[in-house]
Parts: sequence; C-alpha cells; structure tokens
Amino acid sequence: MSDVRVSRALLGVADKTGLDALAGALARHGVELLSTGGTKSALEQAGFRVTAVGDFTGFPEILGGRVKTLHPRIHGGILARRDMSADRREMAEHQIQPIDLVVVNFYPFEQTIAKPDTSLQAAVENIDIGGPAMVRAAAKNYAHVAVVVDAADYAPLIEELDRSGGMISADTRWRLARKAFERVAAYDCAIANYLGAIDGGERREPLGHSFSISLPRAQGLRYGENPHQQAALYGDFLRIAEQLHGRELSFNNVVDINWAINLILDFSDYRQAVVAILKHNTPCGVGVADTLKGAWDKAFATDPDSPFGGIIIANRPWDLEFAKAVDELFTEVLIGPDFSPETLSFLRKKKNRRVMRFHAERVNRNELDIKRVLGGLLVQTPDLTYEDPHQARVVTRRAPTDAELRALALGLRVCKHVKSNAIAFVKEDRTLAIGGGATSRIDPVYAAREKAVRLGISLHGSVLASEALFPFPDGPTLAAEAGATAIAQPGGAVRDEEVIAAADRYNLAMVFTGVRHFRH
Repeated sequence: MSDVRVSRALLGVADKTGLDALAGALARHGVELLSTGGTKSALEQAGFRVTAVGDFTGFPEILGGRVKTLHPRIHGGILARRDMSADRREMAEHQIQPIDLVVVNFYPFEQTIAKPDTSLQAAVENIDIGGPAMVRAAAKNYAHVAVVVDAADYAPLIEELDRSGGMISADTRWRLARKAFERVAAYDCAIANYLGAIDGGERREPLGHSFSISLPRAQGLRYGENPHQQAALYGDFLRIAEQLHGRELSFNNVVDINWAINLILDFSDYRQAVVAILKHNTPCGVGVADTLKGAWDKAFATDPDSPFGGIIIANRPWDLEFAKAVDELFTEVLIGPDFSPETLSFLRKKKNRRVMRFHAERVNRNELDIKRVLGGLLVQTPDLTYEDPHQARVVTRRAPTDAELRALALGLRVCKHVKSNAIAFVKEDRTLAIGGGATSRIDPVYAAREKAVRLGISLHGSVLASEALFPFPDGPTLAAEAGATAIAQPGGAVRDEEVIAAADRYNLAMVFTGVRHFRH
C-alpha cells in the first residue's frame, strides 16, 4: 500500500476537543471539509469553510437529524477502491466523489448511562448509528482511507500531514483502522450490556442477558504466571498504577499490585499512616502509626520472613525515612500515592525494583469482578463492603471494649483480602498473625498461632477477626488459648449456640457481622 493524499475529509464529532487544530492542519493542505450539525457550526464559528453533508449528497438531513450521512455518496466515497477500474466507473456514473479521511467520535452513550437517573429513552437516543457505520466503512477500506476516532491521535496526524505535505502513510492508516474497530466494538459492548439488563423498560439488575467486553492492549508481558505461558495486559490498569522506575512489569506483578491497591483503598478513611506488605497477592502484615516508618515496623514484625521479594504499599506519599527502612530488604514492587523527589531519587538507585504511583481517583470501584471458567466467565458485582464491628450483633455475655472494637475493625479489613479461609490476630494498630488459604476453618488458626510462637510474637490481649463463620466451638477455643480476648465473625452456623457457649466459657467477647468475604 502506498501513501494517500488527503483531498476531502468528513468530520463529525460529539467531543470537539482539538477539533480546531486538526481542521487548521487540513485547511493548510487544501483539504475540503465536509461536516454536519454541531461540528459544522463549530468549524464555521472558528472561521473554517465547510461543505454541508446535505449539499454534498444533494439530500437533506431528515428525522430530526437521525439520518444525515447514511447515503450512497457518503458511503460510496468512503468504501470505493481507488485501484479498481470498476469502482472508479461506478463513482463517475453516480457522481460519487472520494472521501479520504473520516474523523468521527460517537454520541456519548457510555457517559449518558453512567448517570444514575438516565432514562431508557435518553440512553437509546444516545446510540449512534451513522458514526459507527462510517467508521466501520473507513476502517474496512484502510488501504485508501484514514479514520480517526480518538482526539489523542490528532497531534501525531497533524505532524505527519505537515511533514509529508498532506499525505498519510499506510502504516498510520492500518494503526488507525485497528483502533477504529476496537472503538466500535467497545461502544457496541456498552450498548449490549446496558440493554441486556433492561426488563420492562427498567434496569432490574447490574448483570444482563449477555456480557461483552472489549479492551485495548496496554502492553505485552514477558510471560504469564510461568515462563512457558504467553501474556499481555489489557485496559487502563497502567493509568491507575503508573510505573515510575524499574524493570517491566510481569504478569504476577500486575496481579500483586492490583490486590495491594484494593487493600489500601479499604483504608482510605484512616487518617494515620497505613503500610501493608503482600506476597502472592495476600497480605502478610499491616501496620498503622503516625508515621510511615512506624507503620512499616509494625507490618514487618508480623512476618519478617515473607516480605522478601514482596510488595509494599502505603496510603501516604513515601518519605525518605520510610524508603531507607524498606531499602534494607529485597522487594519486587513499591507502591504509593506519591513519592517526594528525594525519596524517588533514592529508590531509583536499585534498577530491578519497580516503583509505582497509584491514582486512587482513577479507580472505578464499581467495575464488575470477572473470573474465567472453562468455556465462559463468572461475572459478579465487586465486594466493596467492610463491616464496622460497632454495628455488629453482640452474641456473648461480655461485649467488646472500645479498644477491642477498634482492633476488630482493622482485622476485618485485612481478612477480607486474605485467601479463604482467613483469620487474623490483631491489635488496634497492627496485625500479629495471619492465616488463610486452607481447606478447613481451623487450620488457619493453628497456622497463625504456630507462626506467632516461632517468631516470638505474643498473642496475649489480641483479638481475632474471621472472614467466614466458625462452624464448631474449636475456633473460639483455640483463639482464647492463644490469648485472644474478642472475636468478630459472620455467624450463621448450625452450631452457633455451641460456638457462643465456648466463647462465654473463656470470657471472650464475640460479635456476628452477618457478612462473609470468601476470596477464592
């Protein structure tokens, strides 16, 4: 394929960002501008000479603007193959002139349905018809036509036009065509997902009759979970987790960073510094203090073995004191909302360590949770809750003290992010021992107790939080024998009365939250 000279361009955009600059570049190169409606008005107000699509086709807009570009002189001008004599004869016969560049973005359907009070009628009226049709036509005929669907592509296109004297290369047309089909697919996915959840004119549930997803590739990865697997990252993850330093991210790094950010977001209401250490996307220590260094010391003390090669995340911008403490240990990824200049300079001294800035404001926590199964996907709403033990039901003779309740609140937030069956012995400001990922409810309690003994950590005066219910009395019995004084758990077991009686025998305070947090 050869370069294409742009003689005529059709512009129709709902989002007019950067439109003036692009139109100016096209005008500099003598390109005729075709347009309709609001885009035409905006261009004329900016001083550009524009041919109305109705004048170009000889047919007016009809049905209140619903039909503007659905015309053979538009689609023939886009789809005609310039290198085929038969197409050229038909163009001449029907007075069809070629269109070399299509610049279109769609009615804002996604933005419209994001508003909670949007009616079905308003959503349907924002389903673009002519725009996707033109984009698909131009992308299909990329050998002769360029198509632009993203204002971010205006600047490089302008540069290419100026450099080449009004030409667009084959490589650029191919890249833009692929992007155009991606945009059409994503747009159609949004429409199908929204309408699929509508029943009787109302949105009854977040999950509809079908589920579609379309994401652009963000970057290729060296390999997947293991070196013999191929992998790539799709979507906007890198806008949320911005890499500031270090080697390229691996598949496992991305998974770990994702879980670390989700964990720290559940502490967004904490005014004190919070530091969490994760390994294999499971927390192995969380600390709370007035300073990051203090929080790090508490988190690290939970399990000094596991942080080697782990992930460290903080809820505050990193300072130099904290960075120097972490630097004594080999770590894979360091994550924070920001880093002071001197801290970032210090952390960049180790080339292999990855430093990430996370942007909490870019996280859509309402995104659906997706897991792959054989032949399909499991899709669910996200688990965004964490329980306030102050609001939980006290089921034992003794109610928890304020200090115990504060500790239980910390423990419940941590347990939510540990693999099931998860428990955590905690105090108000730190985890002491964490157990999870076991096939029974009691094994994590044994494991946490034994690890605490091995590390010389006293569990006396701690509390125990559990993300799932205790089905038998052995749970509170082992917790009490380890030194715990209070328990928070969902409750709801067949033998709840026996479990409560065991807690009362040891003068444990226990609350039922009524909510479980399985993490498989």
